[in-house]
Amino acid sequence: GEQFVQRRREPVFQYHRRFVEHWRYPAIILRTLDSTAGVADPPLRMAQRIARRSRAERILAWFVPDLALTAAVATLVCLFALFDGGSSLFRDSDAGWHIRNGERILASATLPSVDPFSFSKANAPWIAWEWGADVASGLAHQAAGLRGVALMYGLALAVMVWMWFRLNRAAGGNFLLAALFAAPMLSTTNLHWLARPHVFSWLFLLGTVWFCERLPQDLRWWHLAGVAAGAMVWANFHGSFFFAPLIALVYASGAVIRPLVWAGETRGPVRGYLLVAGSAAFGTLINPSGWQLHQHVWNYLTDSALLDRIGEFQSFNFHADGAGQIMLAVALGMLGGFAALAVRRPERFLLAVLLTIAALRMARALPVAALLLLPLANGSLTSALSLMRGLTRQLRQRLDDVLSYGDRLGALDRRFHGLGLVPLIALLTFAGAGHAARFPADQFPVAAAGAVTSLPADARIFAPDKFGGYLIYRFDGARKVFFDGRSDFYGAAFLKTYARIVQARPGWREKFADWHFTHALLPPDYALVAALKADGWTESYRDKTAVLLTGVTY
Repeated sequence: GEQFVQRRREPVFQYHRRFVEHWRYPAIILRTLDSTAGVADPPLRMAQRIARRSRAERILAWFVPDLALTAAVATLVCLFALFDGGSSLFRDSDAGWHIRNGERILASATLPSVDPFSFSKANAPWIAWEWGADVASGLAHQAAGLRGVALMYGLALAVMVWMWFRLNRAAGGNFLLAALFAAPMLSTTNLHWLARPHVFSWLFLLGTVWFCERLPQDLRWWHLAGVAAGAMVWANFHGSFFFAPLIALVYASGAVIRPLVWAGETRGPVRGYLLVAGSAAFGTLINPSGWQLHQHVWNYLTDSALLDRIGEFQSFNFHADGAGQIMLAVALGMLGGFAALAVRRPERFLLAVLLTIAALRMARALPVAALLLLPLANGSLTSALSLMRGLTRQLRQRLDDVLSYGDRLGALDRRFHGLGLVPLIALLTFAGAGHAARFPADQFPVAAAGAVTSLPADARIFAPDKFGGYLIYRFDGARKVFFDGRSDFYGAAFLKTYARIVQARPGWREKFADWHFTHALLPPDYALVAALKADGWTESYRDKTAVLLTGVTY
């Protein structure tokens, strides 16, 4: 192409070539120049042909999906068509109180300061630290019931998948590796595909790492304002907001470490990362509770007596069925961390260490590790494999062929994005998915709630936290519960007492009598069911999910 330009020095041709280069169509220009070399077309007509082709490709790009959008659509289809997302998203009853709290906020236009849902801690001070996500759930529920909530979180999961593939690209990952890593990522995050606020936090986490990977060289005030605004929204949606400044500080540490470890390396944009961290930290303070929200989250996450009694903060059982993909995700994240050192990216190594430790320590961190570490591992492994020396000629050739093939597929994938299809995808999802959105009857007292309806309004029902969130939703908060999933609100001492009662351990009767319960709603296999019946409690309802007992006075 350049030789052809040198042979044809006509001023008009050179002018049009500079014009189209200015609009960044080098691939289109070179293809056109190569195909017209030696042809006596007037330069003006050739430039017009280039312009027409570029416009056509730009229009086509809006309606041809890339891998990221294709995977996001596939996620929606699988979620609602194959995995019964209208039910599986509600397999955690915490969705119930999130919805009702959001509707209360919308109705009163104020945030709650005391507990409105329980009789065990009635009117006790309560920080609704995820009120933004609660309001979003309340709006979706008012618009379309549980179907609306399911669709909102389903679309959020689709956006999560789209962002994950885009982060692979931003990290310099190979197209083929991104496609391969998608399976362990989806299997790991699927652990927590629930209609709960943490799904929104995944979007903020991906966005934070994406921004740090592609930190603008000329960082302007509007970049920092956007960071602060994003951190502000994050702080009002989920308690993981502290990751925003933390990730930026990790990248700043990497920029400092790089020239200290490797000769010939220059110091990275430490000031830029510190500004991002400071802007994010400032943004998190813009919430109704101010710095007290940070104190509350810190107290919650450092209360080992409390976290030891919460299942999702315990280590994952890697012997469970289907754990192979999850172990693969953890292994790839660790491998990517060591590959990051090979390509002189210490910030990626530090993230890999921190998130791998967290993932091994608590099941709740496994999806975060898969979301953030696998794209970075892709970028680091791609670079490390490209630079690897000392291999046999045959292995080197095959490796280059595979990487080159992935690069060619990636180059083709970058020509499209399909964002023009997004409104249609959202409309079709709303029309065809989530019709049977419901709390699963095999996990919650859906049928037993009919029997509960006939009980006196002041009945004091002992029920586990697993049932509490559903009862709050079913009765719109009017029937107060003993316990629900707000573990930070109830505290370690309460959970300890609850565990003694529900397991019918020695001394449970004294603790049970303190609350003056009139009824109990329990899963049939709980030890407390037999203990209460032995004390004279009578069974008034039973199904495969729940038993309703009417009590005697202790």
